[in-house]
Amino acid sequence: MKSSAKTGYVKRTQKDYSISFKLQVVQEIESGALGRTQACHKYGIQAKSTVREWLRKYGNFDWENQSRITVAKTPEQKILELEAKVKLLEKQKARAEHLAQRADKKVIIFDMLVDMAEKEYDIQIRKNYKPELSNASKKPKKRR
Repeated sequence: MKSSAKTGYVKRTQKDYSISFKLQVVQEIESGALGRTQACHKYGIQAKSTVREWLRKYGNFDWENQSRITVAKTPEQKILELEAKVKLLEKQKARAEHLAQRADKKVIIFDMLVDMAEKEYDIQIRKNYKPELSNASKKPKKRR
């Protein structure tokens, strides 16, 4: 950044922006939270072309060939999108089920190891909790 001591003006260059900052701005614009102009005002970016360049380099959309008119999706396109979404959700569900089974197996193995250690070393590792409350947590009874 170059600054003039007399006027207090700070000239910013594109090199001043970190890659993480650029990616954050691009993500906000692509998610619809901000428009290009709003991003310029919010973050003090002087030129809209700077943001457009970031969108071209780091964005997921084709901003150069984007038209203002949104075309309605055909029923076939909607079906294909929904089928892809169903496949993704099924894959996520299968992964979650796999992780749950794995966690259950780990618990069983851990219990077996604790049982073996208790028998071999003749020590009590697990705490035996009684169903009734301890004396410290009971409310004192009123005497009549």
